[in-house]
Amino acid sequence: MQPIFVLVHSPSVGPSTWHPVAEHLTAAGYQVRVPSLLHMGSGAPPFWPRIVSAVRDGLRQVPVGSPVTLVAHSNAGLFLPTIRSGLDHPVTGSIFVDAALPARIGPTPVASPELLEFLRPMAVNGRLPRWTDWWDEADVAPMFSDPIVRQATIEEQPTLPLSYYEQHIPVPDGWDDHPCSYLLFGRPYDDDAAEARERGWQVAHLPGAHLHQIIDPAGTARHLVELATTT
Repeated sequence: MQPIFVLVHSPSVGPSTWHPVAEHLTAAGYQVRVPSLLHMGSGAPPFWPRIVSAVRDGLRQVPVGSPVTLVAHSNAGLFLPTIRSGLDHPVTGSIFVDAALPARIGPTPVASPELLEFLRPMAVNGRLPRWTDWWDEADVAPMFSDPIVRQATIEEQPTLPLSYYEQHIPVPDGWDDHPCSYLLFGRPYDDDAAEARERGWQVAHLPGAHLHQIIDPAGTARHLVELATTT
């Protein structure tokens, strides 16, 4: 049975960052789900249980015995262990796309001390600006090739609470007892790709900026299929 691709977007952006890839996978004959995490920042921490619930809700119409391949972009990678352990569906593969990796053992911090030091002065009443507002135009512009896509992506972004980045995510024992792989776009995630290789995972490289899946959805979809079928 062909696994269903579950494309999990970074909580810092929105599900539209995966929609072009989902269209290419669907056209190739695969079933795809793109759960929305846009509302997980509402209320008080912890936030990770809401992410697990959102993915479960996105699979509500999928029969429990149907296998799935989890695909996580950016800091959504930190949540794959808890998502995997919270699903009723068998997970036949996990693919990290330009993503942060969960710790090998013990809880994983969402943000490093250096990133938190960068973020705290930005917070107003405990909430941060949209992710693309953190950076200079010189950093943001290369991630987009289409002004309409850029506008839609930016407008969709949530304003997350600072406490989202201050949380630690549990890492259940044995979560990676299935094939895991990594798709690298580029820096600064080359260190994570190297770590994935050290863990014995298959690693592929599709050169591009951090949101390269919206620039080259066909190439991204092709790599996802190759990683899902060869691991």
